[in-house]
Amino acid sequence: MTLTEQERHDIERANELGRQPVLLVHGLWLLSSSWDPWRTLIEENGFVAVAPGWPDDPETVTQGRENPDVFAHEMIGAVTDHYAEAISLLTRKPALIGHSFGGLIVQKLAGTGVAAATVAIDAAPFRGVLNVPLTSIRAGAPLLRNPVNRGRAIALTFEH
Repeated sequence: MTLTEQERHDIERANELGRQPVLLVHGLWLLSSSWDPWRTLIEENGFVAVAPGWPDDPETVTQGRENPDVFAHEMIGAVTDHYAEAISLLTRKPALIGHSFGGLIVQKLAGTGVAAATVAIDAAPFRGVLNVPLTSIRAGAPLLRNPVNRGRAIALTFEH
């Protein structure tokens, strides 16, 4: 895994400021920019925010929508390793905050002892959890029923 130049810059900034870092992990189908309002709030309250993206994330939402296949084959272990690499470069143990699949990732990271604190917001279930809410099945049904979509990343439209 390789961190981007921007991610390395953010980590260096966090180390230079010496404040408690808060590392933010976004969920599937989102980008690190989804944390921008929260980054502002975190920094206004005396912490330093770091929000690396997932490996190979597109730079913009538009690029992600134009090429959804970039999201298709991300593996949770590889994404977790990417964030572990970012954390290893911080001089202080960060507080971790993750949403959805990001919540699952921060739980995995917390289990390795790299976090000062961990918050998992509406975390994705880990392996072995089989209860899927009916609303989730209903929302995904238009895409899941089509066998052509197997193994592909398909963005839901407003009509879906």
